[in-house]
Amino acid sequence: MRRIAFLAYGWLAYLLFLGVYAYLIGFVTGLVVPKTIDGPLAAGGLWLAVLVNGLLLVTFGVQHSVMARPGFKRWWTRIVPEAIERSTYVMISNLLVILLIVYWMPMREVIWQLDARAARCAIWAVGLAGWLLVPGASLLINHFDLFGLRQVWLYFKDEAYTHLPFRTPLLYRIVRHPLYVGWLLAFWATPTMTAGHLMFAGAMTAYILIAIRFEERDLAKAYGESYETWRNRTGMLAPRPAGASAEPAAVAPCAE
Repeated sequence: MRRIAFLAYGWLAYLLFLGVYAYLIGFVTGLVVPKTIDGPLAAGGLWLAVLVNGLLLVTFGVQHSVMARPGFKRWWTRIVPEAIERSTYVMISNLLVILLIVYWMPMREVIWQLDARAARCAIWAVGLAGWLLVPGASLLINHFDLFGLRQVWLYFKDEAYTHLPFRTPLLYRIVRHPLYVGWLLAFWATPTMTAGHLMFAGAMTAYILIAIRFEERDLAKAYGESYETWRNRTGMLAPRPAGASAEPAAVAPCAE
């Protein structure tokens, strides 16, 4: 019964993610869904909106980063069974995104706007590519492990969890974080940038750049030399120029 419950919980977290992700696309782009990032103004004024939105963004960023760290996982799995640790991470992330969407206070002052139809279509295409790249990049490597489904499935079959081998397929041969590239394109590619959208995109970008540092440190510890070799020959978010290296150039010692 416990195995069935864990499997159901893992699938519930994953299916909720799919729904939240679909709504988030509409929320950021302003399409289809009733509540959007630039929706009707809420009572309270600009500074209240900055405070509320800032707290929502910081809460999401802290949870998303801290709960992904190995040290936190070692402590957390004393409370939450290891088989559903990742699914619980996904579930809490889902709930925080829902909280952000529900309580977000629009700030509709226009920072920039593209009026030409061709330009608007082009920027929408870039944004759509970003939204498609996020799940696409995860499917290239460890999508079902990333969302906890592999963990609950192995537990359901009474098999021990094993870490996946280090791989760099397709896009990962060009940049180290194509999934984050997708998020950045999705957040920034908009023909009309409002103050609220700018705050959202800026905060998420700051979170991504901070999270990358911690994530790469953890991956280097986990995979060692193979990861370091790959890191030194690929760009973080953009292709590295031929011949460039992530390591600083050697400096000869000063002669005395």
